[in-house]
Amino acid sequence: MTNLSPKNDKNTSGGQLGDAANFVTSTLGNTVGAVGRTAGNVTGAATRGVGDTVTAVTGGYGKPVGEAVGQLGTGVQEGLGDVSKGVENAGNGKNK
Repeated sequence: MTNLSPKNDKNTSGGQLGDAANFVTSTLGNTVGAVGRTAGNVTGAATRGVGDTVTAVTGGYGKPVGEAVGQLGTGVQEGLGDVSKGVENAGNGKNK
């Protein structure tokens, strides 16, 4: 007897397991990415705040140190943002 139903791999147990694995991987990647991005944003803002405080308290004498601390915070924030984006992309099966 001929099977008239269209071939659909999603109706097989392997296709369903693959869908479930993709869902879990995507969800995990997005969650870890969001947590990393949040940590980067909080760390970056706090470090820039410390830099601004150093500059305000010390005036012109401490300005280079305050600016350096602030730039360090920006670097941490951008770095964690890039890593988080990579984790999200990996979870979604993207190369870049």
